[in-house]
Formats: sequence, structure tokens, C-alpha cells
Amino acid sequence: MFLGLGSALLIAVYDYWGYYNVNFFAGEVKNPEKTIPRSIMFSILAVSAIYIVMNISILGVIPWREFSETATSDARKYVVSVFMERLYGKTAGVIATLLIMFTAFASVFSLLLGYSRVPFAAALDGNYFKIFRKVHPKHHVPYVSLLIMGGIAALFCFFKLVDVVAALVVIRITIQFLAQIVGLLILRQTRPDVPRPFKMWLYALPALLAIVGFLYVMFMRPNFLKEIRYAAVLIVVGLIIYFIRVYRRKEFPFAAS
Repeated sequence: MFLGLGSALLIAVYDYWGYYNVNFFAGEVKNPEKTIPRSIMFSILAVSAIYIVMNISILGVIPWREFSETATSDARKYVVSVFMERLYGKTAGVIATLLIMFTAFASVFSLLLGYSRVPFAAALDGNYFKIFRKVHPKHHVPYVSLLIMGGIAALFCFFKLVDVVAALVVIRITIQFLAQIVGLLILRQTRPDVPRPFKMWLYALPALLAIVGFLYVMFMRPNFLKEIRYAAVLIVVGLIIYFIRVYRRKEFPFAAS
């Protein structure tokens, strides 16, 4: 049961990723101190409501025993289409399929717009390749970063979706989420004077619960070591590149006293 719950939570973490996409646009958001937290909370509540209503609706038409039998077959990929077909006929099933495809493309498009800002911002700070600084003269978007990120995303379409999702979630949890939480705790302890426009209710309980939850998702799955190895390799390679760079620029920890 615990392994099954861990596998399900991994998919849930991936499905909910869009909730914090607004953070990548923080420099382009009006009144970010209020807009970003509200956006995140409203997104989580809206997606939760949609998920619950959708699953209750499906279980009301397709018995759960039949639903569970599709978990290991290709039929699990078009459960919603079957649901609509049984209610309203074949045409409705086709329309539902087209709407799902449209939604999938829309989500990829919106995430690409957000993630393209990451290499762009790093390049502006001098921490990435200069070519990523380029902004389109008419549309005012970092088009080089957007095109390269889109090309990389397209390459991953040739891999199994299950493997890509698992690798993305585990790598993101290891390199970003856990590191950010630990960094936040250290920063709050060592630099209480730093301005903090965003507040965490019941600090530090949410951060500690997040650590426990992310570790559970990472390890409570069959064959969890495969994705953790990917993350470990990326961390080692990233550290090597980082130390070579700061050594050449005489920055921390190689800065002159």
C-alpha cells in the first residue's frame, strides 16, 4: 500500500507542478508579494476541485473494478474518452479526446513560457550563456531560451512517459525542492536581517512537512534507485562545473581574503 501510494503521489506531484509557474514570471508580475501567493493557493484549490469532481464523475459511470483493470493496459490512456462515449455517444468521445490533446498542448505551452525565463534570468546575471539574454524586439519574450527549451522538450517525446515523469520529479525534488527548503531554514537562522516579503504560516512546520513528503515520494516506489542515480550524476557534474567556474573567477569559496 505504501509503495502504491508513493507511486501515485509521484504522479500527483507532477500533475500539480503548474501551480508555482507564476514564480518564473515574478519580475513581470504586478504586486508580486500578494499576487504570487494568491495565484498559488487559487491554483491548488482549483486543480484539487477539478480532480475530485472528475474522478467522482468517472466512477459514477465506469465501475471501479473495471477502472482498476485498465491500470496495466493501454486502456488507461483513454478512460475519459470512454466515459464521454458511454454517456453521450461516439462523437462525444472523439470531442473529449480532441479537448484532452488541446489541453496537453496548452499546458506544455504555458510551462515553456515560464521555464524559458530560467536560463534567461541566469544569463542576465552572468551565470549562463550570453545567447539566452536575447529578447524578441516585437513580442518581448526571451525567444532563444524559449526555442531551445521547446526543442529539448520535443526530444523527450521519444522516451517513455513514465520514465520521463519519474526522472523529472525525482531530479527536481533532489536538486531544487529539498535544496530550497534546507537553504531557507539556514537563511532564516543565519541571516534574520534579510528582508522577507513573503511569509510562511506556522514556520517552520510547512517546510519540515514538505521535506518528509518529498522524501516519501522519492523512496516509497518500486525501483526508486534508478532516478536517484540520475539526480546524483547531475549534482556531481553541476558541482564540478560550478567549482571550475568560481575558481577561474576567484569567487566563493576561492575568493581572496
